[in-house]
Amino acid sequence: MTNHSEPLQPLKVIPLGGLGEIGLNMMVVEYGETIFLIDAGLMFPEDDMLGIDIVIPDFSYLQQNRQRVRALVVTHGHEDHIGAIPFLLREFQLPIYATPLTLALIREKLKEHGLLSRSELIQVLPGEEVSIGPFGVEFIRVCHSIPDGVGLAIRTPVGVLVHSGDFKIDTTPIDARRFDVARFGAYGEKGVLALFSDSTNVERPGYTLSEKDVGQTLRSIFQECSGRIIVAVFASNLHRIQQVIWLARQFKRKVLLNGRSMVINVRIGRELGYLDFPPEEELTLQDLARLPDAEVLMLTTGSQGEPMSALTRMAFDDHKKLKVQEGDTIVFSSKFIPGNERTIQNIINHLYRHGAEVIHEQVRDIHVSGHAYREELKAMISLIKPRFFIPVHGEYRHLVKHRQLAIDMGMSQENCLLAEDGATLLFSPEGARLGARVATGRVLVDGKGVGDVEGLVLRDRRHLSEDGLVIVSLVIDKETKEILSGPDILSKGFIQEETKPEILDSAKCVVFEILDRLLEQDFEVDCSLLQGEIQRELKRFFNRVLYRRPVIYALVVDI
Repeated sequence: MTNHSEPLQPLKVIPLGGLGEIGLNMMVVEYGETIFLIDAGLMFPEDDMLGIDIVIPDFSYLQQNRQRVRALVVTHGHEDHIGAIPFLLREFQLPIYATPLTLALIREKLKEHGLLSRSELIQVLPGEEVSIGPFGVEFIRVCHSIPDGVGLAIRTPVGVLVHSGDFKIDTTPIDARRFDVARFGAYGEKGVLALFSDSTNVERPGYTLSEKDVGQTLRSIFQECSGRIIVAVFASNLHRIQQVIWLARQFKRKVLLNGRSMVINVRIGRELGYLDFPPEEELTLQDLARLPDAEVLMLTTGSQGEPMSALTRMAFDDHKKLKVQEGDTIVFSSKFIPGNERTIQNIINHLYRHGAEVIHEQVRDIHVSGHAYREELKAMISLIKPRFFIPVHGEYRHLVKHRQLAIDMGMSQENCLLAEDGATLLFSPEGARLGARVATGRVLVDGKGVGDVEGLVLRDRRHLSEDGLVIVSLVIDKETKEILSGPDILSKGFIQEETKPEILDSAKCVVFEILDRLLEQDFEVDCSLLQGEIQRELKRFFNRVLYRRPVIYALVVDI
């Protein structure tokens, strides 16, 4: 730890993602020559990010301070907190501190990326503390929609910071591992400089329902169904998966695991003792045909309508080994994430076409949130009694409302700081303030390309998707200036040649007119200039005739 006889330096906290958005969670904690990171998450692409696979935080600030970045501390195993770790470890050699399940999920991810052999993974249990330079970081158990979630108490030379992690206060958790009220309260009694608290559900009044409440709804579904039951759930939600497995046991159904991430996560859960699921209760594809429908339970991925997920392929008859059949009951045991509703509804319609019955959150209570509601957020503030309050993990409106909640509870406006990605929060014995912003943003990952797709490329993709493409090819004799081949015009996503051949014929005439005009001027053949002229004239022509603006690509070759 730092020698406190030395003058104190400012403590810096810089969010690189997760403030003003859902996902992309990453935070820098910095004092003197030491930086450590809290989480390194991804975000899934928005609708206008055509062709993009995932989005990760911008590491520019870390690259500028490479020699000072010492460690990564992870709060839990959801993708919006661990998904960017492989990309981070390609650039930085860092030890990673996490709880057992979180570490196991990270290990699988690093194995896929070929990074496991050069990674330092350090297991920490709730209640334990690690030292990182001048920092002491204690892991404190919280409840969430994945086991092994933790909040963090961070001892610094300037004071104690508390980071809530993603949390809810569940008094009856499935695994009996309760939110550690006593430990959070103990820090509150000693004095906390600043609380960084999850804002996701600040708009929801009251308390989050317990995971056990979902179990009651699922039980009633099992009692009602005589055919196969197919439950679509996040593969990371081991608590939900455990409840389904227990119900399958009670109602004498065998369990088939469907989907790669489901198989992997259940295996990890078994190995670590988080799932009570004996091998004899698991059903294989070979066994499926011989069992009556009333004895089959399927746990599958695809609760958000992911295009390549097992349930989506089943819905569209694209699964090689599994089919949806009449009499099946399909349960979407998750919340419809905003933006996914239309896709999920389309899948539900296809499932009904197969004769299945579909149950989802809009018709039954088959999901509870993993994020605290307003009364739990109040309880966290009351427990910690921080000098300063900073809302994190949420869209901008969530941060604003969470800040207002703290003010309504008696905190001063000056001590409730509203920060977004890139803001520098400076803490000293004199107080806290916002400093200069640092470079931050979103890095787009497309296949193996990281950051090589930016605004201009996305704009071109949107243009192509909305207006189509017209390709013009032409071969000219350089000496005689005669046309040796073409002009040939190919339309993709613009118009069908069969339906409106006269349009493309007229476009060819436009090209001939350009060449005739240039011949009258006795021009020198310059392919690039000729290509530009063709593109400009055809753009005007299509806009005049059809009020459309396709992407036009002209290829002129001189021989």
